[in-house]
Amino acid sequence: MTSEAKARIAIAGGGLLGRLLAWRLSRRELDITLFEAGDLSMPEGACWAAAGMISPLSELVQGEKEIYTLGLEGLKLWMDWSKQLEKQTGREVEFRQAGSVLVAHGKDRSELAQFLRDLHGKLGTLEKDQVQSLDARGLRALEPALERFDQGLFLRGEADINNHRLLPLLLSALRQQGVTLRERTKVGCEQNRVCFTEGQEQFDCVIDCRGLGAKDGIEGLRGVRGEVMVVESREVVLQRPVRLLHPRYSLYAVPRRDGRTVIGATEIESEDMSPISVRSSMELSSALFSLNPAFAEARIVETRVNCRPATLDNRPLIHNARGQIRVNGLYRHGYLLAPAMVQQVEEIVTEQLLQVV
Repeated sequence: MTSEAKARIAIAGGGLLGRLLAWRLSRRELDITLFEAGDLSMPEGACWAAAGMISPLSELVQGEKEIYTLGLEGLKLWMDWSKQLEKQTGREVEFRQAGSVLVAHGKDRSELAQFLRDLHGKLGTLEKDQVQSLDARGLRALEPALERFDQGLFLRGEADINNHRLLPLLLSALRQQGVTLRERTKVGCEQNRVCFTEGQEQFDCVIDCRGLGAKDGIEGLRGVRGEVMVVESREVVLQRPVRLLHPRYSLYAVPRRDGRTVIGATEIESEDMSPISVRSSMELSSALFSLNPAFAEARIVETRVNCRPATLDNRPLIHNARGQIRVNGLYRHGYLLAPAMVQQVEEIVTEQLLQVV
């Protein structure tokens, strides 16, 4: 690389991380090539199957403080980046920061109290505007459809993003910015080099964010199966993501503007990519019905199955070596953590290129 030439960066993996990295780095006057084993216009990874929730507090109860801290940073970045992407493409991303609501059935009311105790235990103190306890009246004001519940919790700052709008818009932005797109090209990643069937190509830096495609190079990387259903109903309208707390599982329901709701709860230690099981579909349907009986007439319009890449400790991983960066293991926190991880990788790339110059 000379001082006049643009640094050449290869990004392997066209999922959420790969697209965000290509978008951010190509704004820095770098020559970006994005490699994807499949078709970029028809995503098949966990980023497409996900519900797009950005919920740092909700995830803290089952996760580490590190996840919460990175999630808060990611939430702030999403606010800014979604506006930038909308301005660039002229289309709406559908980022919504309307908070989220947690409810539990009468016999499971202790789950709400336990949730609050767990938050206090991990944060020490809670700001008044972070979590609001709701009685029946307050709950109806936020979510009229939850008429079967007489109490809940409102997590004011949480958000969600419509991934089925975001991912195509990112692809459009990459084309606008002149990113080289190499679809249907399965690659291997080495320092300063990408290898594929036809040969190999040299780069100033290679960023590997292939998810489970990078298993051979990351010890302990595993897949965790997730299953979701998408239902369509004109009778039940939710205003924001809703979580149903239960001793055995926690259902989430994320509404979209088209009358559809993405629902999920399953987390299975398996890399099985076969269709959704009867057991899972029955449990999801039963839990959804318990939110509002009118969901019984909803139509199941889609089911999605995928495996999230996770490390042994379920923490995200960034490995920095000269000429190669590996970023992986976002587990069930893809949309929550991706912006903060991308920002860290941006800084690493800048440092590496300065060393080269």
